[in-house]
Amino acid sequence: MRYYLESKALGDRVFIDSAGTTGFHAGEAPDMRSVAIARKRGVMIEGLRARKVEVGDFDAFDFIFALDNEHLQHLRRMCPAGAKAEVALFLEYAGVERASEVPDPYYGETHHFEYVLDLIESGVKPLVDKLQQQLR
Repeated sequence: MRYYLESKALGDRVFIDSAGTTGFHAGEAPDMRSVAIARKRGVMIEGLRARKVEVGDFDAFDFIFALDNEHLQHLRRMCPAGAKAEVALFLEYAGVERASEVPDPYYGETHHFEYVLDLIESGVKPLVDKLQQQLR
């Protein structure tokens, strides 16, 4: 998403982060298969490190997106009453019609990682366009 925000000159106006619902991989870099596929597309993600969603995130961010329904339910249970963040399913919020969830490719093969990045990019582009309209 940072890549697309910067391409629209929004990189310094929108703060984004990525976190998981568990801390199992906290501190780890992305899977090397994801890194390689993203790099082929000109997106550098190897410097990212996993972290766990914290309760404070629900007031620090305007939106918290889940990639699948299981994580969405977990995030909604975590979300304190009256929190600022809107918690939503990423692809639905972005208006992607071909899928509602982003599958976890971890146990799959390279083409599964490519499909996941395709889905994410298909949601990021319209989402960044929406943000650009809101920030005008």
